[in-house]
Amino acid sequence: MRFLALLSLLFSTISFAAIDTYEFKSSVDEKRFHDLAAELRCPKCQNQNIADSDSPIAKDLRRELYRMVDSGAQDTEVIDFMVTRYGDFVLYRPKVNSQTWFLWYGPYLLLGVGLLVILLIVYLRKANRRAQPGAKDIELTEQERARLDALLNKDTK
Repeated sequence: MRFLALLSLLFSTISFAAIDTYEFKSSVDEKRFHDLAAELRCPKCQNQNIADSDSPIAKDLRRELYRMVDSGAQDTEVIDFMVTRYGDFVLYRPKVNSQTWFLWYGPYLLLGVGLLVILLIVYLRKANRRAQPGAKDIELTEQERARLDALLNKDTK
């Protein structure tokens, strides 16, 4: 009984979802509307497009999008209008410009820095192994060995 109550509570929220019904002149316009609605991000929501969002601003944006598609506006005109009004945030794939350069190329830059750090660590570890006492490639001259022995004997006294 408890399970059924929880299940009905879980599925009852689906009935509150906003459903927009628009009449389109053609199936091409309907497809354009749905494609653009999926491509544009809701300015209020964290990471939802305007097609999935139930916020009032997403509803207004869908209405505006329908109006523009119905009036025959091109996709670029619709996107330019939305970017002008809400900024690059409304695009899931913003255009590459001076403000979005780091967004597009920053991950590659960080990956390169990470690789350089890893190479530096590997190099320093190898250099540290070579510099450790008892390394085979370090040979002392007779004067250095005599001085070392004198220093070591001095410390033991």
